[in-house]
Amino acid sequence: PCRYSAAALLRGPRAPWLPPLPTRGFCHPPGTWLLYLPCTWSIGLAAEPGCLPDWQMLSLFGVGAVLMRGAGCTINDMWDRDYDKKVVRTASRPLAAGDISTFQSFVFLGGQLSLALCVLLCLNYYSIVLGAASLSLVVTYPLMKRITYWPQLVLGLTFNWGALLGWSAIKGSCEWSVCLPLYFAGVMWTLVYDTIYAHQDKKDDIIIGVKSTALQFKEDTKQWLSGFSLAMLLSLCMAGMNCNQTFPYYSAVAAVGAHLAHQIYTLDIDKPEDCWKKFASNRTVGVVLFTGIVLGNL
Repeated sequence: PCRYSAAALLRGPRAPWLPPLPTRGFCHPPGTWLLYLPCTWSIGLAAEPGCLPDWQMLSLFGVGAVLMRGAGCTINDMWDRDYDKKVVRTASRPLAAGDISTFQSFVFLGGQLSLALCVLLCLNYYSIVLGAASLSLVVTYPLMKRITYWPQLVLGLTFNWGALLGWSAIKGSCEWSVCLPLYFAGVMWTLVYDTIYAHQDKKDDIIIGVKSTALQFKEDTKQWLSGFSLAMLLSLCMAGMNCNQTFPYYSAVAAVGAHLAHQIYTLDIDKPEDCWKKFASNRTVGVVLFTGIVLGNL
């Protein structure tokens, strides 16, 4: 509904120089949460023992997640405008539907990235360089589904950059014994939820010739998802041990494992509505883990 209202507004009279209004990027809360939550994990783990996470930094990263999620969606829609026209679920996106031009999309993208840069410049120099390094992933990810059956892996590398950036924003550099396992756990998590998401579109993807892990795994999807989930949990335990986390943290990791097990066991890969429901429920996974990190620190 949010996408349609934005498109309707764009059809009305406006100055020719006016950039397009935010559409999909700001109207897709699950995606923004999934980008933001790894940042919160890292910021939480970087807090001093007995202390709450830096709420100012959490807020700053929240703004950054909204902006970069929006920019990522704009880039994705620009790359995929011809593909989106052929898929019922995406045909009404403003760029695919012809409601806005490619030039207007570039103008809007420039605004999004400029605002995101303002957020990045509030961090220390190490974090500015580290954050800027992720831009190549943001720009190239949408191309991966034309090249490989593993675009979800590239999305994982992109979406979980905050697991590195959050720690460096607090500490001034990365503690790799904590940040790398946390980053790897996030990548494995993305492979779980985005493979589930990709099963919604697998019929259209076959027709238009794009690739995904859903098409790669087919009926073996649940076995692969179970493997990714196990790798995620082991990596979270490693990250916790390397920063001396306590019982509440490991309780949260166990709860995350139970949630993922239920999610995978009850998943029906041939029902798009169930795939969407399971995908969206991953916000709970991230929030549970963040809560465990905070309580573990305290």
